[in-house]
Amino acid sequence: MRDLFTAPFVHPVRGLLEGYLKRLQSAETVQISAPATLEGILALGQLEAAFLDCDIKYSRRFSDPRQHVPRDESVVPDPPEQGLGVFLNVEGDTWSVEDLEEGALLDIVPVQTKVVLGSKNKTHSGALDPVLQAAALGAALAPNGRRVRSLRPFISLGLWMRGALDTSYDPIHSSTVAHLQDEGSIRTLPVPEVEDPSVDMMPGMAPRQLKRLSKAWGEMDVDQRTQALSELVLPCLVSTTLSTPRLEELVWHRMVPRGHPQDVVSQAFRTEKMWPGRLDEARLYASKVLDTWLRTGVLMPHE
Repeated sequence: MRDLFTAPFVHPVRGLLEGYLKRLQSAETVQISAPATLEGILALGQLEAAFLDCDIKYSRRFSDPRQHVPRDESVVPDPPEQGLGVFLNVEGDTWSVEDLEEGALLDIVPVQTKVVLGSKNKTHSGALDPVLQAAALGAALAPNGRRVRSLRPFISLGLWMRGALDTSYDPIHSSTVAHLQDEGSIRTLPVPEVEDPSVDMMPGMAPRQLKRLSKAWGEMDVDQRTQALSELVLPCLVSTTLSTPRLEELVWHRMVPRGHPQDVVSQAFRTEKMWPGRLDEARLYASKVLDTWLRTGVLMPHE
């Protein structure tokens, strides 16, 4: 794995993450918590994998998602009586690093960052979400950890689930995907080359037509593939629920982990689709999904 701390899109907040890392390394025990949502377990998993790989004592708690918390109440839990408390605030607002203050609780929120991209060296702004921050910390704690490596292909999913891609290109998400490609954690494939991709995310997509195209894909040249895929995707363009940036990623850049046939976005979509609405059921479901993910490296729904 390539060190995320040295990645250009992490560099603006590296000092913040190094401070978090020191607190984690010096803690006798850690209590980590996050909302009982898919974003919550994506962040929790990155830290738990590292804790298990390097034998850090920890406990896990699920907090109430924002939708279950009254508007006049805080979603941030109180620090534990013993050890270090870490709250992966995946539903929090994006902060500037300069505005963050150190407290007894390690409250990991989305933070502003930037990256220089393109031939014109243009600076692009974006956010480093708690999932990606947790992944950077986890890899720093256990760079050769088996579980850390197993969960590595999923580190961009927090950014995928945020709102930036609903309106425009997200430079931090694209940079993260490129980072994963370069280190060999994932391949990005067009949807006809992916085994069992979820097409429910693409309203208007014809599953049978996609299957026919997948069978013929190996015999087609580049121009034929481009034309066929454009025709397949055309009905999706009229959807008001799917942005063009998301559609482009789903059609041309499915993120497929090494050693597993199903892309990570399909895994996440199917897992979230089965998420219970009741809070007590959501907590149990989140716990089962997270335990299975840590054990197998596959994100899958549970009964």
